[in-house]
Amino acid sequence: MKTKFLKPAIAITAVMVAAVSCKEKTEIAKVETESHGIILENMDTTVSPKVDFYNYVNGNWMKNNEIPDDQTQWGGFTILRKKTDEDVLNILSKAKESGKYAPETDQAKALMIFESELDTVARNKAGIEPLKPILEKIANVKSIEDFQKLITEDAVSVSQPFVGIAAFSNPSNSAINSAYIMPGSLGLPDRDFYTNTDPASVKIREQYVDHITRMLQFLGDTEESARKQAETILAFETKLAAPRFDKVQSRDFRNLNNPRSMAELQNMLPELNWKQVFKGMGAIKIPDTVIVMQPKYMATLKQMFAKPDLDTWKTVIRWSTLNSSASMLSTEIERANFDFYSTTLKGTKKQKPAKERALATVNGSVGEALGKLYVDEMFPPEAKAKAEKMIANVIAAYKDRISALDWMSDSTKVKAIEKLDRFTVKIGYPDKWKDYSTMEVKEGNTYYDNMVAVGAWGFKENLDKIDEPVDRTEWGMSPQTVNAYFNPFNNEIVFPAAILQPPFYDYKADEAVNYGGMGAVIGHEISHAFDDSGSRFDANGNLVNWWTDTDLKNFTERGDKLAEQYSNVEVLDSVFINGKFTLGENIGDLGGIVGAYDGLQRFYKENGRPDNIDGFTPEQRFFMSWATVWRTKSRDEALRNQVKTDPHSPGKVRATQPLVNVDAFYEAFDIKEGDPMYLAPEDRVRIW
Repeated sequence: MKTKFLKPAIAITAVMVAAVSCKEKTEIAKVETESHGIILENMDTTVSPKVDFYNYVNGNWMKNNEIPDDQTQWGGFTILRKKTDEDVLNILSKAKESGKYAPETDQAKALMIFESELDTVARNKAGIEPLKPILEKIANVKSIEDFQKLITEDAVSVSQPFVGIAAFSNPSNSAINSAYIMPGSLGLPDRDFYTNTDPASVKIREQYVDHITRMLQFLGDTEESARKQAETILAFETKLAAPRFDKVQSRDFRNLNNPRSMAELQNMLPELNWKQVFKGMGAIKIPDTVIVMQPKYMATLKQMFAKPDLDTWKTVIRWSTLNSSASMLSTEIERANFDFYSTTLKGTKKQKPAKERALATVNGSVGEALGKLYVDEMFPPEAKAKAEKMIANVIAAYKDRISALDWMSDSTKVKAIEKLDRFTVKIGYPDKWKDYSTMEVKEGNTYYDNMVAVGAWGFKENLDKIDEPVDRTEWGMSPQTVNAYFNPFNNEIVFPAAILQPPFYDYKADEAVNYGGMGAVIGHEISHAFDDSGSRFDANGNLVNWWTDTDLKNFTERGDKLAEQYSNVEVLDSVFINGKFTLGENIGDLGGIVGAYDGLQRFYKENGRPDNIDGFTPEQRFFMSWATVWRTKSRDEALRNQVKTDPHSPGKVRATQPLVNVDAFYEAFDIKEGDPMYLAPEDRVRIW
């Protein structure tokens, strides 16, 4: 169930967002988890590290591995995600076999959701029947009043592209949650898909019309009628897409921080009774002030609502509701949805196994219910203890780097170090687990009904936070998530248990490998506090400028230089990275590498420098570990989609592009002027 009233995604900056898995899973996962360090067989030592460092480290791996049919990418993250999914599926199976979880427990609800998705016999028998009551409500809308009632009282079941509401930290007072008003979600994944005029974008829009035409026929529409509606839907969604911020503008939270009184909001879109909107959705509190994320977009809505075209609106809402529910209905409808969103847009050849898809649903709905079980079985205490020491070391190294900066004044350095000192660091799992006791997932429910219950629970939980204190103990990811993130509002860095595994972290491996993997991930998340977006928030998580004008100018110039460097990287024919869009993640990678490298040197200073391993110095192994983490094979469709929608640069670029800016990399591999990996010192970007 795609609920349109969700908290703003910009709040969290993660180390990696693309969810991918692996082929030849048993053999490869076994090798990577049983080996403690650099796997020499994956290297191609016929290639010089001075010429092509990526293939020097990963060349044989690239030659010997293929992207599996059910994946869009295949790389370092995929192996660990696949292994983690297998671990959690085993845990889920044991939980079922134990029979010890009563129906009202969170773990039982996780099992019910999992099994209802896998019950394809019941899903296929039901077909579109679960959707019919809400489709009938959509058809019966005859006035603005009916429309308002539909999108508020049925906000979870109805999907609509107009407007959304969510509660999240107030950017001016991060200790309190505020209500946000934002654009609703559209059928294509990004504004650029609607507005770009290049041949690839035009073709995708044509394929989108074909997809809508196919899907509407599941509701009983004729092909002719469905195609006519599809063309209307595309035209209408394009009108809604055009006034929205582009992806670069959306990264700057100053653009999104537009507080308005309820009276001002009422004037922005007077056709809706906004107090009744909040009441209709079940909000406990009606806020006096809201954050209107995109006022220009709201002005477009005002023009539309002044002359409402209810027939078109119902056509669009009917489609959006079917689209958001497609994966919860019959397997035929689910497959049609997959064909467009996964095959057409990303090049995936086949669906993941049913159990993996069902597990992803559970992780995304009641993830912490499984997280408790995962931590008990899979997370060794010594892994957390060593990670805590590594994090402290990298933070200390970061302080030293800030203190030594030649482009930042002392007064700004004080503020930057204060931000580091006030970091909240979360490792492994939350101290307080989510309580799903009021979630009305029940035995015998259809999969659709269970997911409506999940959506209703999450929607209410979020709206209940309006004007309430922020719970800073809450986690944005479950422990079994292979990822990490920085939350600028909480000034916190968070590392779920699942990422504390090879290839990122192996408590049995040498420190150079761990610092090149997990240490750089830690440094990456720390750097988000000081990237082009996170640097706008102070130590308390408030959107406050703590920079002098000169320091901000120096920082911006360095960021612009890095953005230009990445914008010159061509990943496919005529497809270039958007350096401005990916700037935050690229600053994170560059800052993460230098911070982790200095952290490693601090460790050696305190504990002694080890001997070479397999003929490689510790520094060489550090950089090789980094390149190992980011090795990736991608389908062209997925790569093109990533460049358009994902603020992270492609894995192969992340493996090497930051390194050409790091002097220690040149020293480690004796890279000189004239070598292909060489970048002149004056062209290297130095920020943190």
